[in-house]
Amino acid sequence: MVFDTDLASIQESRNLVQKAKEAQLHLAHFNEQQIDKILASIVAAVEENAEGLARMACQETEYGIVEHKIAKNLFAARDVYESTKHIKTIGTISEDPDRKVIRYAVPMGVLVGITPRTNPTSTIIHNALCAIKGANAIVFSPHPFAVQCGCATASLINEAAVKAGAPDGVCSCLSMTSLQASHELMHHPDVAAIIATGGPGLVKSAYSAGKPAFGVGSGNVPVFIERSADIKQAVNDIMVSKTFDNGMICASEQSILADQPIKDEVIKELQNQGAYFLSPEEVQKVGRVVIHANGSMNNALVGQSPAVIAQRAGISIPADTALLIAPMDGYGKDYPLSHEKLTTVLSFYVVQDWKEACHLSIELLKLGGIGHSCAIHSQNEQVIREFLAKPVFRIIVNTPSALGGIGQTTGIMPSLTLGCGTWGGSSISENLGPQHLINIKHLTYGLKKVAFHKVPAAQGNVSPLLPPTKATSWDIKSDDIADVVKQVLQQLKIG
Repeated sequence: MVFDTDLASIQESRNLVQKAKEAQLHLAHFNEQQIDKILASIVAAVEENAEGLARMACQETEYGIVEHKIAKNLFAARDVYESTKHIKTIGTISEDPDRKVIRYAVPMGVLVGITPRTNPTSTIIHNALCAIKGANAIVFSPHPFAVQCGCATASLINEAAVKAGAPDGVCSCLSMTSLQASHELMHHPDVAAIIATGGPGLVKSAYSAGKPAFGVGSGNVPVFIERSADIKQAVNDIMVSKTFDNGMICASEQSILADQPIKDEVIKELQNQGAYFLSPEEVQKVGRVVIHANGSMNNALVGQSPAVIAQRAGISIPADTALLIAPMDGYGKDYPLSHEKLTTVLSFYVVQDWKEACHLSIELLKLGGIGHSCAIHSQNEQVIREFLAKPVFRIIVNTPSALGGIGQTTGIMPSLTLGCGTWGGSSISENLGPQHLINIKHLTYGLKKVAFHKVPAAQGNVSPLLPPTKATSWDIKSDDIADVVKQVLQQLKIG
């Protein structure tokens, strides 16, 4: 007898949703203190197992760096918990005595989380905390190359939640993945909303499921080093950001735009900090192996070291190379490395001034990063403010873009799910948090008395609002219709 894995995965998805529904109906009666106890238990469990989950993720996905995945797991737990624990998500969340309005939060219900190969464990940790914070249950559909680490993470979270009093099934993960199973999850009638983190095709599929969805758009983040910048610090920030987990965070820099007066200093500092500048021939070789003809990235080289990329491209680089830099004088189809590169490769442009940097930034964003992020290193506040005009929702200033974009080094919401607004095909334009995963009722009292005045009675003959039509359907007689039909048939030589 042949075992049909597709059917089995569909059945598993139905079973997990059913269990999640039962758990969520129970969880919906928990108060804020009970929910916080559950979240604290989850954070403690992640802290204890952050390294094990990171090693499992690196081994299974073959992406990234263990130490950096440990940091991401801890960020997704500690930072997210600390930054959101003050947010009210249960019951009455605010009262306005002057306007007599009470805002009352209720859960969405059962959520589905579609998770990527790039951040398979940290994304689950973050999204689970945000979901449970609002008394929701969540079922994850992991990337096919991240099933084991995804299931291990979800199981750890569920066990920690149950230990703190939560019903079993508040967090679960498909162990058998298939397109059919993901489709079943997203279209299941008991699923209230979808959080989709992944490629554009997957995100589009989530938005086509006929229910609320929170999708994450792609990023092709340009970073402008303006002439007033602290060059050494700017380069250090870029190196830290782009080498973190081998460049897989979607908010990481993709193209450096160096201001003409300081370009030589920028190049020298990049080289001092371990960057290798490719020759024109090497740019072509690396471009061919990193980016496909359609502009998408070669999955085999996502999150890889410069040594691995160089070997695949057939070029020789110094053993201590931390980052590959591709000097460019154009963008688009004929310049593959002008596209998003979630790996240790950066393109490099020289611009005459901030105005040219603005123009080039927009053109690069059009290749696949509209709505996401851009970065700038500058001490000129006027120039910095000019970047507010860019078609992105995160303008990251004087900090590593990858870490600033997720809220680790900036004051925005710590998150691993970055909304790109309607420009990027997303329903939110900020970093996803628990406040997005609740429904809010409004209890509101009347404040104003409204008096309706009677319309005065019409005097004399009143003209109609619309003039009568010249001909209506009841003006046409059957004999007239017969004559018309006869004439048409004669013209067609039928009658």
